[in-house]
Amino acid sequence: MKFYIDDLPVLFPYGRIYPEQYAYMCDLKRTLEAGGHCVLEMPSGTGKTISLLSLIVAYQRHYPENRKLIYCSRTMSEIEKALAELKRLMKYRAEQLGYEEEFRGLGLTSRKNLCLHPSVKREKSGAVVDARCRSLTAGFVREKKERGEEVEVCVYHDNLDLLEPHNLLPPGVFTLDNLIQYGEAHKQCPYFSARRMMTYCNVIIYSYHYLLDPKIAERVSKELSKDCIVVFDEAHNIDNVCIESLSIDLTEDSLRKATRGATNLERKISEMKASDEQKLQDEYQKLVEGLREADEARAEDAFMANPTLPDDLLKEAVPGNIRRAEHFAAFLKRFIEYLKTRMKVLFVIQESPETFLHHLKDLTFIERKPLRFCAERLTSLVRTLELTNIEDYQPLQEVATFATLVATYEKGFMLILEPFETEQAQIPNPILHFACLDAAIAIKPVFERFSSVIITSGTISPLDMYPKMLNFSTVLQESYPMSLTRKSFLPMIVTRGSDQQPITSSFQHRADPGVVRNYGALLYEFAKITPDGLVVFFPSYLYMEMIISMWQGMGILDQIWPYKLLLVETPDAQETSLALETYRTACETGKGAILLCVARGKVSEGIDFDHQYGRTVLCMGAPFQYTESRILKARLEFLRENYMIREQDFLSFDAMRHAAQCLGRVLRGKDDYGVMVLADRRFQRKKNQLPRWIASEISEDALSTDAAVGLSKKFFRTIAQPLGPGQTLPDGTTKGKDSWNLKELESFQREQRAHRGEGDVGRLDATMHDYMHSAVNRADGDDGAGDEDEFGADGIDDADLMDAQMSL
Repeated sequence: MKFYIDDLPVLFPYGRIYPEQYAYMCDLKRTLEAGGHCVLEMPSGTGKTISLLSLIVAYQRHYPENRKLIYCSRTMSEIEKALAELKRLMKYRAEQLGYEEEFRGLGLTSRKNLCLHPSVKREKSGAVVDARCRSLTAGFVREKKERGEEVEVCVYHDNLDLLEPHNLLPPGVFTLDNLIQYGEAHKQCPYFSARRMMTYCNVIIYSYHYLLDPKIAERVSKELSKDCIVVFDEAHNIDNVCIESLSIDLTEDSLRKATRGATNLERKISEMKASDEQKLQDEYQKLVEGLREADEARAEDAFMANPTLPDDLLKEAVPGNIRRAEHFAAFLKRFIEYLKTRMKVLFVIQESPETFLHHLKDLTFIERKPLRFCAERLTSLVRTLELTNIEDYQPLQEVATFATLVATYEKGFMLILEPFETEQAQIPNPILHFACLDAAIAIKPVFERFSSVIITSGTISPLDMYPKMLNFSTVLQESYPMSLTRKSFLPMIVTRGSDQQPITSSFQHRADPGVVRNYGALLYEFAKITPDGLVVFFPSYLYMEMIISMWQGMGILDQIWPYKLLLVETPDAQETSLALETYRTACETGKGAILLCVARGKVSEGIDFDHQYGRTVLCMGAPFQYTESRILKARLEFLRENYMIREQDFLSFDAMRHAAQCLGRVLRGKDDYGVMVLADRRFQRKKNQLPRWIASEISEDALSTDAAVGLSKKFFRTIAQPLGPGQTLPDGTTKGKDSWNLKELESFQREQRAHRGEGDVGRLDATMHDYMHSAVNRADGDDGAGDEDEFGADGIDDADLMDAQMSL
């Protein structure tokens, strides 16, 4: 359909549009016009991606600035989905307009996923693929080939140099499969084709790390212009991505390998001195003159990019004491030996980067400044020595990254040296964490550089926490309700077992046999009544293993087997993949299965359990983080002191966003249905921190197991009955309207304009929300009771409200 938002013509590739999609598009347009940032929460399964792409592509085509869209998502599957939606949208636009627009949309992923080289693509490790790729495509390898030397090169990469830089790919939308197919057909590298074409694209879809991790962003995203529109989709975990991009861990094993790497460097330097000393002299001269190695012509084959943010790069020459290659190799070895001596302690050390640098200087006389240049100097040396087997130098690269980071940053970072893996361990296995505590540091250049940044997800409540943690201001924050034809999901909170004993996964009660038995009884009862798939989430692997073991001893698993197959997620990716495959097969061909997972694991973050794959989701306990973690304690202290976020507020927020993410896995569209069970008494106090579209549907928040099972039976019985427009089921459910055709949308817009003409601008959004609330009410078959009234009182009638006011 084609409709207008103010003066903007929008082509939407479906015949009907959800009210929340239209509201989402209106708010996106307001954000783009205001030139600021926003946080938007759109319910799961309501077409968030296509709404966003339709509005922004329409905006690009209508306004002469033609701002580029950078769409960032978390997983490969989400990137593939976004590219497929974009392809569908552009096909629809071509059909409606009668011509193909000059438009390029590209996805970018790692070399491992796009490589065509016969021997390199067989490698299983991404790091090895990257290293082997660089050894075939580096500038010095091509120079040797041109001189007639016998060296192996990548023909797919070399063919790109024969093409015009702006025309490596024709106009159109290329999914990752399309890129590979085009590369195979034209014998050109898909990975470098996509990277080099980014400047000429209208839409780029890739992972968060390409924008947030300075080691990657320096190579891939630095050419992007300031007027780009940046979208972080599925952004509920964006703060963790920011922190991980500036954190690094070192172990004794990695230091041993780094020492070997530094020794190999010294040997290679000696060999080059004997065979071609002029190259080392040339490099030295460049460093004296302050010529940066990060020049664009050679950025593609750089061994490593600088791990610091662009504004923190030193714009000056490399210090004299590490300019000579042999001096730098000796410098690295001395620094590694210092780190090894620090690892020998048998107690925990926690210190700031400044304290660490003081101690380092006192013992070794190593100054801060040469440390800051370690990453850059190592990249230069690896290139000068023309090293090809660079995967052997990966541990040395980690040490250089650590050196550069620790010497660059002071505030918002902490060094923590833990001599033992666990509190109970007897044999030392030390690990040195350089932990970033401030998520705002990594994302700050993004907010400063790009005029509009949109942070969006299906589960991003409470909205105001993200601007606080990431230290930015918004022009808009909005959470949309979900309009439904009928109540298609049933969220509930179970606080008691059938014996009325409270259930919780809190540390004091988690091993209580009564609590464990009640959790087992809850699973058994839902296994009996749930059709097809049942997904269960636990707070941690440790707790899941403990509770499964206790259920086995109590005979609960033997009771469940006749009803469902039981499968378990493990930390091993291959085992989990096999378990998922078996689970899906059981849901398709058998009586269904139960998948036991972890709330912060891969399944909770990246796997959708749509339709028969997830008819019930059980959260067995609130997924709070392990509060004894020293890194978490340091971060909590930092948040309290710098952003006024209390420890308990952050922990609750973090637990509830992961719980909401688990619940959202089973509802992947408006034609989907499922039961959502939060089984822990602590959820009762924190339900307001759930996304609005889930929290508004929770009518019961203190159920026993029996009551929850009874409500679920009724729900499954009701949802199984077909319902036509205007029909009413025995329980009072009627079929409402959850979408508009073009005529209905235009009618709604006329109503909006009438309110606008009356000067009631605030009423514009209220009209939308009133409609959507009424759609939900029609779906529930209620009369509006329990909705928020004009005083903001949820479920309080007028008499109660008057009594409360009198008592005040």
